Amino acid sequence: MATPFLAGVAVAATALAGRYGIQAWQAFKARPPRPKIKKFYEGGFQPTMTRREAALILGIRENVPAEKVKEAHRKVMVANHPDAGGSHFLASKINEAKDVMLGKTKGGGSPF
Repeated sequence: MATPFLAGVAVAATALAGRYGIQAWQAFKARPPRPKIKKFYEGGFQPTMTRREAALILGIRENVPAEKVKEAHRKVMVANHPDAGGSHFLASKINEAKDVMLGKTKGGGSPF
């Protein structure tokens, strides 16, 4: 007597679990895709730029050759150049980051 009842409960539980699984899968597929872009550094600029901050600005490691620094500087500068609608402040920080990474700093920092 109990066996058919337990079998019915098991079938009902399986059906409900399957329904929930299908709804969860459809909700998962319908969500908007997340961009696979590197997360940007969140925070302001330090008063005097360090190699770490310069590397974060240029999107490179701290110990890369000069050619990589120049290539990264060019890529970032193309996207943020003031003549193309970018900010003068950001352009000066990008140039300062390149100078810090290449060891050309005079300690003056950004004019901003």
